[in-house]
Amino acid sequence: MAVEIRFTAASVARVRFALSLLGETVLALRILLGTGGHAVHEPWVRGARPLLADERELPLLRALIAGPLPSFLFPVPQERLPSMAAELEVLRATEEVFFRREYAAVLGIPQEEAPEPEAVLPRLAAALHRCHELVVAPRWGRMRAVLEADIGRRALTLVDGGVQALFAELHRDIAWDGGQLVVHGRRTPHSVWTVDTGGHGLVLLPSVFNWPHVGVDKSPLTAASIRYPAVGVGLLWEPPPPALAGLVPVLGRTRTALLTALAEPLTTATLADRLGITPSAVSQHLGALRGAGLVTTQRRGRTALHLRTERATQLLEPQV
Repeated sequence: MAVEIRFTAASVARVRFALSLLGETVLALRILLGTGGHAVHEPWVRGARPLLADERELPLLRALIAGPLPSFLFPVPQERLPSMAAELEVLRATEEVFFRREYAAVLGIPQEEAPEPEAVLPRLAAALHRCHELVVAPRWGRMRAVLEADIGRRALTLVDGGVQALFAELHRDIAWDGGQLVVHGRRTPHSVWTVDTGGHGLVLLPSVFNWPHVGVDKSPLTAASIRYPAVGVGLLWEPPPPALAGLVPVLGRTRTALLTALAEPLTTATLADRLGITPSAVSQHLGALRGAGLVTTQRRGRTALHLRTERATQLLEPQV
């Protein structure tokens, strides 16, 4: 089915980018539970799938993501990168009529037979949090680097060529046509589903786990949204270069990841966010790396910026 997203002049000016931990977790689970995915994710699947064996809410998760995905699982981020906790709070607060309509449509039951949201959403949010911690959070640092790099690339295109140039390169299934955005479906190309932005704008979300497809929220409550495949996903699950693989047993996975990230100056908070660990843990690891002469820290007012040293860079680069 083709989806046509209608714009007003105001909504064109409100095209923005965001990342969604909740959305990526839902899409990751769809792959792990065997209802989607691409062979490019197979190295990750082999390690992640066994981690879900003890999840008690797998029947609920399977029921909701086996077919068309309900829109309430993908609340549109109000900021560029909301926390998982903030997104789950929005999920738990899903409006009853919207929840029952989407739930009934996904399960193929009459809307009056759908349960009350209070009976489902707290269980669902708790399960998604547990699954996120198991299968997404450990790899989020590397995933985020890919997603952020994609946004940076698209932002430059938007600045240089405007929305027409942006949409022209976003995906082969996306076309800007006379002030309307058309996402072409594969199954029934002659039918069209219309989405009106209503002045709320459009949020573009690069995705790892929706790769290589495009996803459109057909029932937006506010801004319209499109999930598109991020550039670089094909390299995401490749094993680290020999130099990095050799450092992990010596320094540990976290300290090796810190050195890899510190090719540019970063704050403690940014490092914690990228690696999915606490700021205090980052500070502890940085202290050890500074003591070994692998990290240097400079203060600018109240902000501390960390950067790896030349010695660390030599350790990370393969020897020839």
